[in-house]
Amino acid sequence: MQLNPDFVDYLMQEALAEASTAAKNNEVPVGAVIAHGDKIIGRGRNTTESDKTVIAHAEVHAINAAAKVLDNWRLAECVLCVTLEPCTMCLGAIRLARIPTLIFGAGDSKQGAVGSLYDLSQDPRLGTVPRVISNVRALECEAVLSSFFKTKRDTPNTPT
Repeated sequence: MQLNPDFVDYLMQEALAEASTAAKNNEVPVGAVIAHGDKIIGRGRNTTESDKTVIAHAEVHAINAAAKVLDNWRLAECVLCVTLEPCTMCLGAIRLARIPTLIFGAGDSKQGAVGSLYDLSQDPRLGTVPRVISNVRALECEAVLSSFFKTKRDTPNTPT
């Protein structure tokens, strides 16, 4: 599938909007969207603090929302766009959902599973290898995260 650069930028803009909402809710600002064709069918943002569960990542929420829209857990004709490189858990969900294209903004040297710490995205033993487009609006995605954590460091007694 050929992706128009303007569409990729639009998807990241929407993922950044989700990340902004997460930050306003005192959540780590990561946002994700899933598109099917030219329409966004799933949105997600981190809600680990409010949901009090480690699995409430942006990608998981977006995958669940898209699966409901399509009435199918197989998202084989979708594109997932997320502001931060997926962790091992999220990349596992992406691979299990059979999402063929993954777009992400900032790399994650602490948890990244798409090349920064590990690269589980390219292992053919896990099924069809997805196309990966990285560093989309990376500086903007990094700035959102840096600003959030700077505020946390400057404000005592706030969980991160």
